[in-house]
Amino acid sequence: MVKKEELLKDYEQAEPRNVSKTDFPPNFVFGVATSAYQIEGACEEGNRGASIWDDFTHTEGKIIDKSNGDVAVDHYHRYKEDIDLIAKLGFDAYRFSISWSRIFPDGLGTKINMEGITFYNNIIDALLQKGIQPYVTLYHWDLPLHLHESMGGWLNKEIVKYFEIYADTCFASFGDRVKNWITINEPLQTAVNGYCTGIFAPGRHQHSSTEPYLVAHHQILAHAAAFSVYQRKYKDKQGGNIGLVVDCEWAEANSDKIEDKSAAARRLDFQIGWYLHPIYYGDYPEVMRNNLGDQLPKFMQKDKELVRNSLDFVGLNHYTSRFIAHATKSPEEGSFYEAQEMERLVEWEGGEVIGEKVQL
Repeated sequence: MVKKEELLKDYEQAEPRNVSKTDFPPNFVFGVATSAYQIEGACEEGNRGASIWDDFTHTEGKIIDKSNGDVAVDHYHRYKEDIDLIAKLGFDAYRFSISWSRIFPDGLGTKINMEGITFYNNIIDALLQKGIQPYVTLYHWDLPLHLHESMGGWLNKEIVKYFEIYADTCFASFGDRVKNWITINEPLQTAVNGYCTGIFAPGRHQHSSTEPYLVAHHQILAHAAAFSVYQRKYKDKQGGNIGLVVDCEWAEANSDKIEDKSAAARRLDFQIGWYLHPIYYGDYPEVMRNNLGDQLPKFMQKDKELVRNSLDFVGLNHYTSRFIAHATKSPEEGSFYEAQEMERLVEWEGGEVIGEKVQL
């Protein structure tokens, strides 16, 4: 275990101080962010189709307090007030996500819902009028329910085609004003918690040894397809940038032992490497290939060519760091954790818990 005294001694002389905007470079962007299902509400208005999160939150036993996004903070009706607040706080940018099922209620791309187009046009225009730059996420976990029920959603490679159609439509409709796009937000959360632990929509866990990796594979291809269509049709005219936002816990080795350092490196490869290694190097990290074998899908040559260098920027969401120790059997359930051969620690040497217990 980590010795508390050893870790803290380097920070004993640290002094708190105020941080101001002038401490950052002149071109540093300060912003706030939301996602569609978390704030919009109006789940049955504007010809919006249902998403997997609508279905998940309305399924008995999935949400402890039975809360859902049917109304949320009613951003659909109160977006002008919300944008006024962002402006008053002095932020430079606002990152929001588009609800796929507001643009295509069934997700298939056969008929555009103009009420959805109008809603997001109004948001973008209101932001620009206040001098706030829109950063737009195409997918923040809320897959149209029809795509999930009719074809398996992210488990089916056909999803790549439908995501490309959706992305193309958004670029055509909003790209004259939106210059920064995120294809998918935190795809790992969908793959692991949607298809391994089952605590996120669509709540699957029955095939945790294969489904998370298949979902991630199709997410990567969908991201690359969206990037490709933007390069072909819109880049020269609109001049925007396309990125992917990943999330990753920093993994700190629990000791100087080689096995703990290797475990920490594996933990990072199974998080940030899972999605970025194919984009930068054309395939998954070697340790994932070795530990997962046939559980991990393979990229065809044409897919590798599509995926390589398919982004203009990387967004990183970092919430916490963990001490990592080597473990032959993970205490956490699911193939995703077992394959990493590590343990995420929550105690100092001697058994003292690190920090306060999170209130759920």
